Amino acid sequence: MSLARLTSIGFGLGLLKPAPGTWASAAAVAVGLVIDRYLGGLTLGFFAAAASIAGIWACYAELRDRPGLDPSEIVIDEIAGQWIALAFPAIAFWWRGWDDWMPYPGWVAAFVFFRLFDIWKPWYIGKLDKREDWLGVMLDDLAAGLTAGVAVVIAAGVAHGFLM
Repeated sequence: MSLARLTSIGFGLGLLKPAPGTWASAAAVAVGLVIDRYLGGLTLGFFAAAASIAGIWACYAELRDRPGLDPSEIVIDEIAGQWIALAFPAIAFWWRGWDDWMPYPGWVAAFVFFRLFDIWKPWYIGKLDKREDWLGVMLDDLAAGLTAGVAVVIAAGVAHGFLM
């Protein structure tokens, strides 16, 4: 198995059934929490960027000759998008001096918002998904992660009275 294939299927997570994208997102949250706890929120942001770059490369290698395909076993896009969403509360807690496990509302909200935007595909996320090429496979999930991260920050602001 090539490195591009192994990367694109999330080192085997994409082979889990049913709903490989949800399994990959859940695993990304678990690994992301460990990265955040032991290496910090900024490092999680770095991992999100690295997964995004690796995902773009792997999707290109796997799908460049197969336009219109978005196989369910390709989950590196979910991993990268989930880490982007999770980086928002992780970096916010880091900014505030938090150096323990991320409290549960932050990571749960990042997971729920990411899955919601990844499945629903509103607005520009849906437009990116309609590209139907290897780059669209990655871009819609990166956009869903970015949108979910912003939603987490807004939800935290509302919940803590900063935006009322």
